[in-house]
Amino acid sequence: MTPIARLVSALIAVLVASSAAATANPTPAGPVTDIAPPGQLRTAQQTKPKPPPKTPPPQKSRQPRPTPTAPAILSPPPERIEVDVSTRTIEVTSAFAGTEIIVFGTVLNSQQESAESGYYDVVVVVEGRGATSIVRLKSNVGGLWINTQSVRFDNLPLYSAIASSRPLEEIAEPSVFVANVIGYTRARMFPGRHSSKVTAEELDAYKTAALRLKQKDGLYVTSDYGVAFIGPALFRASIKLPANIPVGPLGARVFLFHDGQLLASQKATVMLERQGVDRLVYDFAFEHPVWYGILTVAIAAFAGLAASLAFRR
Repeated sequence: MTPIARLVSALIAVLVASSAAATANPTPAGPVTDIAPPGQLRTAQQTKPKPPPKTPPPQKSRQPRPTPTAPAILSPPPERIEVDVSTRTIEVTSAFAGTEIIVFGTVLNSQQESAESGYYDVVVVVEGRGATSIVRLKSNVGGLWINTQSVRFDNLPLYSAIASSRPLEEIAEPSVFVANVIGYTRARMFPGRHSSKVTAEELDAYKTAALRLKQKDGLYVTSDYGVAFIGPALFRASIKLPANIPVGPLGARVFLFHDGQLLASQKATVMLERQGVDRLVYDFAFEHPVWYGILTVAIAAFAGLAASLAFRR
């Protein structure tokens, strides 16, 4: 072999050895720019460590949407009444001959279409203060009519007037009136102390007699169609007060009915007061009874003496 051929063979061996060493221990370097033509694999690109995969945030549970429903139909508000009287104070003098009061009111949240529809019924009860009433039975004893028995009713109204839009028996059941003390025969008529011992039948007869006497004196009156509506909600009632009505407070109770059911009630007050000379004499008699008795006897004696002198022959 010639020296030239030996030199070439040595160079080739050195090149092969250095190529194998470079492949076994590569030298770190920056990223190799991919200049290979398309279709060739990248062979010398430095690989970086991949970051850990991100855990996706927990998803919020979605609540199901409510199913749309039709709007609820609201029931109408309950009815109420407001009442008043034409006058709060009535003066009673020696010339008092009776008067008339007007009880009026309105139905709040009224469902009535017109005054003539008759949707509502109204009952007005005007009563005086309660007092003791004694009913006596007269019997023929030896040709003379004398009181033999008596029943004492406590807390019986001295005056009572009932006005209604219709007769009471057409408005509601009797139990409703009993519960609200409406009506004369349904009043609380119970025998009090110092009453004669009577049977149940005799007690009913005394009750009937007491009511009959009150009605005869004009102190218990009834008006079946005394209440009138003058609009869908406004009503009024006219109550006559007789000349012999006892002086004191009067309570006006108003009840609203529909189909036999009590819907609402309200109350107003009227005061009957003595005025003028009657008031002075009344107050003096009750505040100074002894002096009132002495003065009465003195006036009677003076009147008798004056009459004897005037008519002396």
